[in-house]
Amino acid sequence: MRVTVDQDKCVGSGQCVLAAERVFDQRDEDGVVILLDAQPPAELHEDVRQAAVVCPALAIELSE
Repeated sequence: MRVTVDQDKCVGSGQCVLAAERVFDQRDEDGVVILLDAQPPAELHEDVRQAAVVCPALAIELSE
């Protein structure tokens, strides 16, 4: 799995961090997503998929 994020789309809701905190974080100043791991291990794939689904801005893209 490869993960990409579009920081320009991100609205800072933090849902991605709640779903997959080992893969996503947020900038302190504005809450915009920070990608911590563009190729997460297999045990995190379901959490990352959930993060992409719950993102209100559709700022997370996955390729598998």
